[in-house]
Amino acid sequence: QVQLVESGGGLVQAGGSLRLSCAASGRAFSSYGMGWFRQAPGKEREFVGITYKDGTTRYADSVKGRFTISRDNAKNTVSLRIDSLKPEDTAVYYCAAFISGSVYYAASYRYWGQGTQVTVSS
Repeated sequence: QVQLVESGGGLVQAGGSLRLSCAASGRAFSSYGMGWFRQAPGKEREFVGITYKDGTTRYADSVKGRFTISRDNAKNTVSLRIDSLKPEDTAVYYCAAFISGSVYYAASYRYWGQGTQVTVSS
């Protein structure tokens, strides 16, 4: 089992940058692909991106070029850097451990953090 705790959210002005972190406890962190999702008020949870076990990444088309995911298996952490923040990036951001299936669907992930709020002011 993996426990995940996100941090780093906050209120940021449009155009700014933010780095979110996800700390994992439990064994075998390095054996999981680690994904990031976000959920805006009144909307479904949305895939943002994933770092696979080997460190390669995949992103949703809507965030390519502005979002960067990285992982540090030695520290059991995964990070999400967001540049050029936009008001539409406002959401609760979650990290999750990928289990199987399509990386784009939340149902493919088993372990979730509690989320961290990101609010972007215009």
